[in-house]
Amino acid sequence: MRGSGMYLSFGNEAIYEDAAFNLDSRDKVGIVGVNGAGKTTFFRLLTGEIELDAGSIYKGKARVGLLPQEIVLDDEDITVWDFLFDGRPIRAINAELGEIYGKLETADGEEQKRLLSRMGKLQETLDYFEQYEAEDILLRLIEDMMIDPDLLGVPMRHLSGGQKSKMAFARVLFSKPEILCLDEPTNHLDATTKDFVTQYLKNYKGMVLIISHDVDFLDSVVSRIMFINKVTHKISVYDGNYTAYKKKYAEEKRAKDLLVSRQEKEIKELEKFIQRAKQASQTNHALKRMGQERQLRLEKKKKELQTREGAYRRVKMNIKPRREGALCPLEAEDLSFAYPGGPLLYDKLSFRINGGERFLIVGENGVGKSTLLKLLTGLLTPQSGRIRFNPKTDMAYYAQELEQLDQNLTVIQNVDSPEYTPWQLRGALSNFLFYDDDINKKVGVLSPGEKARVALCKILLQKANLLLLDEPTNHLDPETQQIIGGNFNEFEGTIIAVSHNPAFVEQIGISRMLILPYGRIENYSRELLEYFYEINTPDEEKY
Repeated sequence: MRGSGMYLSFGNEAIYEDAAFNLDSRDKVGIVGVNGAGKTTFFRLLTGEIELDAGSIYKGKARVGLLPQEIVLDDEDITVWDFLFDGRPIRAINAELGEIYGKLETADGEEQKRLLSRMGKLQETLDYFEQYEAEDILLRLIEDMMIDPDLLGVPMRHLSGGQKSKMAFARVLFSKPEILCLDEPTNHLDATTKDFVTQYLKNYKGMVLIISHDVDFLDSVVSRIMFINKVTHKISVYDGNYTAYKKKYAEEKRAKDLLVSRQEKEIKELEKFIQRAKQASQTNHALKRMGQERQLRLEKKKKELQTREGAYRRVKMNIKPRREGALCPLEAEDLSFAYPGGPLLYDKLSFRINGGERFLIVGENGVGKSTLLKLLTGLLTPQSGRIRFNPKTDMAYYAQELEQLDQNLTVIQNVDSPEYTPWQLRGALSNFLFYDDDINKKVGVLSPGEKARVALCKILLQKANLLLLDEPTNHLDPETQQIIGGNFNEFEGTIIAVSHNPAFVEQIGISRMLILPYGRIENYSRELLEYFYEINTPDEEKY
């Protein structure tokens, strides 16, 4: 696959300017660049959702499979099995073949020839998708990805956010594309599934393009890095994994900065000389001539002067509670809950949260981690048991799928509060990289990373002393993850978190862990965290 002379802009915002790249058919490539550089836009070009203003991307007849960051279902009532199997359009192709057979009975010369040609192409496609082996292939993939067979008949709408992401991943792998585009693929994945996916992608017989903020994952899978430069709007391809790219890019930037500094120094010296020549006596013809000659050199040097890459703006966050919390801000007693028609997720679950502690909820996808947070917020009601909050407890909630945001409202409307003036809201949003007209964009048009920053700003403005955080590092680049992790570590209140990010978990200082579905509470240890992320079918007798 290659691109040449690529130009693309959205309004006055340039994305690519005379950009070019060249990749081999089986490359495993990490796509990197700051937010807004054009990473997800590149995927939209490959899938044909948008087109370049000029230039071209050549991929031949290669089929493209896409795993987007946000999973949007056209039919939420579709069962898990049908959702997965329809990753290969076998049923749709057979339906079209059936229509063609019917038309052939009455078709004449040219029409019959056209129908037979179409039949041949459809049959080739069915052969590519291995229609007679497809079900066995899907069943093996379901087993390898440790998808619970009991879920196969369940409507997709009943799944948790993590389960939906896992199914979408399995579907795109099953779809057998020659070019596999993955946008933040490790969000929501437990360690065991992540290990399987890592090995699967390394051995994938096709091109794999990955946008990810998971540095360890990139280092494990990719052998090349495509860097989209937001300053120059160009594309550069580096051999090696992410760590190797960072080293090479730092060396290039250092060399370029030295070159620019040398160019700037030469320009400054030329300007000084020209100024002296202008101030010299009119009779000093030699100096005047030298000044004119230096002026020509100055103009040439200014044209050759390269652009120095400035430092990118970073998120600023300083989260403080409005008031001191209680010694026991929250207590749950004998909680039981099940979704309609579903199994019991908790049976008499009890726990007590200490003021100022960092409490982590762990367990496999689908055991009810996010559901428990929704019970604590009051979004769901337990079938039995009770949740008691101390009167001094002020709670704020960060939802995994960012459902606390209204997609139809603007950025500033989503964080609006009578406690703050418009200028104070603008100031808070600027700390989360929303400037000028950005605040008037509807949240529905934002990228997942931008939505995550709006949600974080909303939490900061609430000044709560109890934070419920459901996968808060999803969609955020490593640098921003470090910034928010450091702030949550210094937060003076209490945190209850669900997270698949061990680095973030350790950074915020987790003290205890609630293990679902068993309801056991353990003191935090890295080994225990990794164990519960890695197990698949735990033996309840161990507990």
